[in-house]
Amino acid sequence: MSEPVFWSVVLRCGQALLQSAPFILCGLFVAAIFRRLLGQENTRRLFGGGGWKGLVLGWLMGMLLPVCSLGVLPVVREMRRAGLPGGTILAFALAAPLFNPLSLLYGLTLSEPFTILAFALCSLLVVSLVGAIWDWWFPATESPEPPPPQVPYGLRRLLSLATAMGRDATGVSALLIAIGFAGVGLLAAVLPPGSLQRSMNHDVATSFPVATWPASAWHTRELGMMFQHGNSVGAAFVLLALGAGMNLGTVAWMIRAYGVRRALGWFALLLIVVLGLSYGIDKPLFPKGADLADHTHAFDGYCQAYHPGSTGLGKATVDRIQRDLQYFELQSMQLLGVLVALGIGQRVARLWFDLESWLERPAATPTTVSRFDVIVSPSIVGGVILLGVIAFSVVGCYAYYPPPSEVFEELFVAQGEALGSANPQEAEHSLRWIEILDDWSRKLEVGVYLRTGDVSPYHRMKGKLLREKLELLEHEVKDGDWDQVRRLKPQISLTLSRLKRAYLEEQ
Repeated sequence: MSEPVFWSVVLRCGQALLQSAPFILCGLFVAAIFRRLLGQENTRRLFGGGGWKGLVLGWLMGMLLPVCSLGVLPVVREMRRAGLPGGTILAFALAAPLFNPLSLLYGLTLSEPFTILAFALCSLLVVSLVGAIWDWWFPATESPEPPPPQVPYGLRRLLSLATAMGRDATGVSALLIAIGFAGVGLLAAVLPPGSLQRSMNHDVATSFPVATWPASAWHTRELGMMFQHGNSVGAAFVLLALGAGMNLGTVAWMIRAYGVRRALGWFALLLIVVLGLSYGIDKPLFPKGADLADHTHAFDGYCQAYHPGSTGLGKATVDRIQRDLQYFELQSMQLLGVLVALGIGQRVARLWFDLESWLERPAATPTTVSRFDVIVSPSIVGGVILLGVIAFSVVGCYAYYPPPSEVFEELFVAQGEALGSANPQEAEHSLRWIEILDDWSRKLEVGVYLRTGDVSPYHRMKGKLLREKLELLEHEVKDGDWDQVRRLKPQISLTLSRLKRAYLEEQ
């Protein structure tokens, strides 16, 4: 493996780990709630037990919980332990990474709301149809395991959540997640730089099969860029269903849980349904008035990052990871580190002291309960916490998409960084801030939509003008045409000022 390929793999896996860390953390937490608080019976009741009801509830719960295709792995392992049918589990595993309240709101500003809602309904059709056929084809896939003993109420019950998360963070779930990251690394190793720029064009018939590769780091941003550049809507749906919904860790878990024949049966059904739908919706949902670009940079992040002959790649990789690092990703990584340390400590200490067995041990003497204390059953505690996770993801939308007055403060900071560094010496810095500036312009629309329920065509047009100029600036910086860069800078500043006036002063 050459040096550029090696450091490309390191970079892409590192970026994927940072992006996935919050969702992996959430998945570990939800799995611990199922195991230690809800219990197997209540978990089965939560998902309807099976049949069409179970498939629809699996899709709905997957849409509400903020997990990615990696974070879903600990959850589906607990669902299987609880004895749920394979169709329901796989419906949840496929639906959970597709949409959540944050990405759904973001998606509504990237294309026509009808298109995004159509994608959500198509995902329901996929998981319901494939799950129902698979359950009929392979009946009796339930495989419940003996439930763990209940932990007495109090601090021990809360501590049991942490120990369950630590065990998963250093056990089979961690291995499956690592296999998922291997898929990202494999793409970075075999795809030359920029090799996917024309693979998803609207007029490329092979774009749908190309989009079937499971990549855990794919997210809604690429979907929006495909809409804006007039790329294939069918390929976008395939990427949503398979690129976001699956990864190599999911494949490995399915083979381990259900065997090769059943896993291949699921993938065959999934490919038939998803590819059939993608060809059916491509033309009807193609955005009217979209600019048909001959290429897109949306998928450069899955290819090799460095060209042959590049030097200083170790430092460049560290710099790019630090540049892309966000605060909430850093906090999530630190919490994951704590859980991994706890899990390793549990496994080493088990030679002398089994912490989980001690937590499950009944109290030696009955605890005196005053008349002011209320003993709440584990299932109620688990249900409340689970609803809290869902509510937190909804409320978090308001923090992640702030009101226009706050967004414009960030926009002007990003403008200063992007335009001020648009020179030969700081081109990489400028490209990074152009991306941030573009992202804040989208958050502006989401924040308005979230608070008012609508974004006027006038405001959308103003935002589109800014993003078009930013895209031109990005291309000129990459091409090194600094005369054009100098001409674009005042145009972008003026466009941003007009955007602010449109949102804050004009009605």
